[in-house]
Amino acid sequence: MMYRRTLIVVFSLSVVVILAGCGGTGSPTPTQEKPTEAVTSPTVVETEQATSAETSDSETTRTGTPTDSPTTITTASQTPTASTTPTPTPTLTPTPTQTPTPRSTPTQTPEPTKTPDSGTTELTVTITNVIDGDTVDIEFENGSTDTVRLLGVDTPEVHVSVDPSEYEGIPDTEAGRECLRDWGDQASEYAKDELTGRTVTLQFDEKSDSRGSYGRLLGYLIVGGENFNYQLVSGGYARVYDSDFTQSDRFYNAEDSAQSSQTGVWECRSVTTPTETDSQSDGPLVVAEIHEDAEGNENENLNDEYVVFRNEGDEELDLSEWRVEDDVEHTYHFPDGFTLGSGEKVTLYTGSGEDTETELYWGSGSAIWNNGGDTVFVYDDNDALIIQEPYGASNQKNTIVIASLITTASATVVVRHRSK
Repeated sequence: MMYRRTLIVVFSLSVVVILAGCGGTGSPTPTQEKPTEAVTSPTVVETEQATSAETSDSETTRTGTPTDSPTTITTASQTPTASTTPTPTPTLTPTPTQTPTPRSTPTQTPEPTKTPDSGTTELTVTITNVIDGDTVDIEFENGSTDTVRLLGVDTPEVHVSVDPSEYEGIPDTEAGRECLRDWGDQASEYAKDELTGRTVTLQFDEKSDSRGSYGRLLGYLIVGGENFNYQLVSGGYARVYDSDFTQSDRFYNAEDSAQSSQTGVWECRSVTTPTETDSQSDGPLVVAEIHEDAEGNENENLNDEYVVFRNEGDEELDLSEWRVEDDVEHTYHFPDGFTLGSGEKVTLYTGSGEDTETELYWGSGSAIWNNGGDTVFVYDDNDALIIQEPYGASNQKNTIVIASLITTASATVVVRHRSK
């Protein structure tokens, strides 16, 4: 009887446990908050007491019939009380500090020295390049550069065509233009010799703008205490440029003196046009042509300056050791053994090259024949004058006072007076 009661209690507890377990999946009830150990503990005790009171009966029963061991169900797990999960405190992510990108400091280009619009101002400059007789490139003390057009003067053009009408009294002819080009080259060379690489004073005139219409500086160049602009005019390298500047009277007086003495460019007033010449020689060798004006810069185009000789005799002419000279006695010697056949020509070039039967080369490093006028002299191997051929201005200055012709088997001898 007691045994049956135990089974009923166990069965009842099992149902309660099952129902409690099933309730875990539904809505929470108040019994889920209580521990189940309070229910199971008394049951276990009661079962053990019953078993103890009927030991003898139980042993007989267990011996005869196998008995299942009582099942003790202990629900030890508790349904934990729901706890409030703490809300995590948000962690603030610090904003990264931006590192500024380093910037390179640009190198400042020095600005050109500013020149005043009025008033006389002097600046120290270095001449870095001579463009022509009246225009130069300069560098200031701070390293900046500029171009200066010399105030109050105008030298003949060398990079473009010349205009004789700009120079009073010079004929507007090919001879006049050739003479001006020659003096333009000479003015450029003079400026290069006097100015290139030198540190000078750039002086501005209070009556003139500091810059011209082409953006170039306008001023005087003071070299060794002397006004270089003025020297160009007094030396005949330039005319006075008609403009407003304080020293204009002084410059015009210098120009008048140069014109009166036909100094420099003013000698071009009396030039004539050289063409093929009628050689002043009664011998077989004559000057057939003089090409004294090379294209462009003559010193850079020397072989475009030449003299052509022709043998008008009936026999071959031996020119060994004959020589050619100009007014200032630049001298060329014909090669030993050189001959010129009857009716043949030979061209004597100023520059360098390889001699042939028709071409000879002086080998000079600079121009020989003056565009404004010069004289071609030819002497034979006995130092006798054979040819005197003036052209240009020299055609009017050189005269033959006495001419005597002596014919020999080898040459014609002319005796002359050479004016100086």
